[in-house]
Amino acid sequence: MSAVSGQQRLRIEVWSDVVCPWCYIGKRRLDKALDQFGHADEVEVVWRSFQLDPTHREGVREPVYGALARKTGGSPAQVRAMTGQLVELGAAEGLAYDFDRAVLVNTFDAHRLNQLGRAHGLGSQMHERLMRAHLIEGEVVDDVETLVRLGDEVGIPADEARKVLAGDAYAADVLEDTREAQALGASGVPFFVLNRAYGLSGAQPVDTFLSALRKAAAAPGTATR
Repeated sequence: MSAVSGQQRLRIEVWSDVVCPWCYIGKRRLDKALDQFGHADEVEVVWRSFQLDPTHREGVREPVYGALARKTGGSPAQVRAMTGQLVELGAAEGLAYDFDRAVLVNTFDAHRLNQLGRAHGLGSQMHERLMRAHLIEGEVVDDVETLVRLGDEVGIPADEARKVLAGDAYAADVLEDTREAQALGASGVPFFVLNRAYGLSGAQPVDTFLSALRKAAAAPGTATR
């Protein structure tokens, strides 16, 4: 199909949290599907904000194992078995998860930084960097100077990031993303929506993503070659 005026590009909106291991696995699988799709250069991927736990108190930093044990009521052995399965799934996607170092925090400021990244055309890069920082590198992603440094690494001016994080810029955007996700029926993340017509919940297999991409691309009004 030739791209002509009036047709829309294939647009994928992804609701995700930067501390969500399933979201990072889902991102990797989506990336693989796009590689096989053959029209990745004509696909727009927009990373939207969704907090897995918006009730997590700001400033509270808790080792992931302890937080999971508290939330699930599981024993340390059960928690390690559960996260061990995620480590194996992540490794299959080239992700070296390190839950021994991961620190659970409120992610609202991280999402505000991601919104700033999106304004600079760096939303995907910023979201990837934040997930890697938390899930693999053990970075504390509610620390302002850490967030400024991570933003700078992907091309966001440090002074601008620091100014945003010192105020409440993009807070409304984060909340609006969450409201949109809920209106579309999302109860968790990752949540993928293609052209506001096709939805996928969870870190689906590559073939499932590929099938959805082809279906969305074949729909009337979508411009792919």
